[in-house]
Amino acid sequence: MKLDDKVCYCFHISKRKIINHLRIHRPRRASQLSECGGAGTGCGWCVPYLKRYFAEYEKAAAEDSGKITDLQEDSITAEEYAEQRDQYIQSGKGTPPAR
Repeated sequence: MKLDDKVCYCFHISKRKIINHLRIHRPRRASQLSECGGAGTGCGWCVPYLKRYFAEYEKAAAEDSGKITDLQEDSITAEEYAEQRDQYIQSGKGTPPAR
């Protein structure tokens, strides 16, 4: 996934927005990423990705590299991500918020 691809489809939060939230607000726990437009509080599909971005942020901070914006590219395309999320929702594992 690229920086402008959506990570949280429920609240339309991009990877770029999550990375900027990490860089600017410096959350202490992965769960605090929910303060980034509600990311992770809808169907729950994006939670593992949010946790991974947080872990990469912590690692970069610990190494004092300052390269938080250079989080690894996901090996999954935006199309594959969206398709897997659709399957997740259809299987009944998560319910997106009402619109």
